[in-house]
Amino acid sequence: MTASVTAARPPSDITKRSLPASLIIHALLIAASLLMLYPLLWMVSASVRPENEIFSSTSLIPSSIDLSSYVRGWNGLDISFGRFFWNSLVISLLVVTGNVIACSLTAFAFARLRFAGRNFWFAIMLGTLMIPYHVTLIPQYVLFLDLGWVNTILPLVVPKFLASDAFFIFLMVQFFRGIPRELDEAAMMDGCSAWRIYWKIMLPLSLPVLATAAIFSFIWTWDDFFGPLIYLNDMNTYTIQLGLRTFVDSTSASDWGGLFAMSTLTLVPVFFFFLFFQRLLIEGIATTGMKR
Repeated sequence: MTASVTAARPPSDITKRSLPASLIIHALLIAASLLMLYPLLWMVSASVRPENEIFSSTSLIPSSIDLSSYVRGWNGLDISFGRFFWNSLVISLLVVTGNVIACSLTAFAFARLRFAGRNFWFAIMLGTLMIPYHVTLIPQYVLFLDLGWVNTILPLVVPKFLASDAFFIFLMVQFFRGIPRELDEAAMMDGCSAWRIYWKIMLPLSLPVLATAAIFSFIWTWDDFFGPLIYLNDMNTYTIQLGLRTFVDSTSASDWGGLFAMSTLTLVPVFFFFLFFQRLLIEGIATTGMKR
């Protein structure tokens, strides 16, 4: 009995000794988190400050609440800022749809189907990851200009339905290769075609990687400034990033209050989209192991 009690003490002693270290680590992590969140919190605080107090204080607590920046930012331009929100939402959802469908189909072909030159074309696809976007920008612009697509959302959306994002293809190929081939063989013995295997087996088991592709596609498209700047010239087609740029004018006074207010609002869709797909991602990971 004495020996067992003595043997049980070391874990307790170790726990007591590790408690101060754990508290210190958590305190440092909380401090680092607050430090990283400070610019975001300051932007939110600046959006409700009076215009003359925005750059006069670094405090997160405004002296008074003034919501006129939100009204001015939403209706202060020739076009309502809601139009920019709608344009960005349409483009982002179309890009998410295109990437999830086209990239998953391409990844399924590379991971599961056997065809001539499969390894060669897969290597070519990976090679495109090493090409900077700016190298292909001019040829793409000339192509879209000849097609009459400039000043429309087509150059930003159509390539996504042609599996142009090699990163997501590679990500999905690696995930598909981890799914046992015995499932495919059993389905083929039951008379399933390749399309039915993709639709009924691969996609339900690939929920985590599909959610990951959807999250990154939406965030990258929603935050994209360079692409819309190149292809969109009409203010009616502007995305939110181009709309935010209109609040800053190097030749006259800039509306900083409206800029911070609209910047705060632009974070809301990304936040909720990430929360929704994060739950979906966790559920997919939890159920994938049982499905396999």
